[in-house]
Amino acid sequence: MSEDKIIVTITGKDKTGIVAKIATTMAELKVNIEDIKQTIMQDYFVMMMLCNISDSMESFSTIKDKLTESAGSLNMTIWVQRKEIFDRMHTI
Repeated sequence: MSEDKIIVTITGKDKTGIVAKIATTMAELKVNIEDIKQTIMQDYFVMMMLCNISDSMESFSTIKDKLTESAGSLNMTIWVQRKEIFDRMHTI
């Protein structure tokens, strides 16, 4: 279902452990990564993930807060959005 999907975008200076830290947090929350894209532009890391939160026992708000905390520990910027909102924002 669409309400079970979220889009997670992470940006910041590239460093070791970004994917590991965020993926570990997601695994602990039982958030499934369904698709992932990442790139490095010069020294700038950008990653976008489509995730499914249907198996998580946590609320969207808690998932967002925990991912924000993990990204913050890496000095990264993170956006966590419900897919339906993301889709509407990018529809003309």
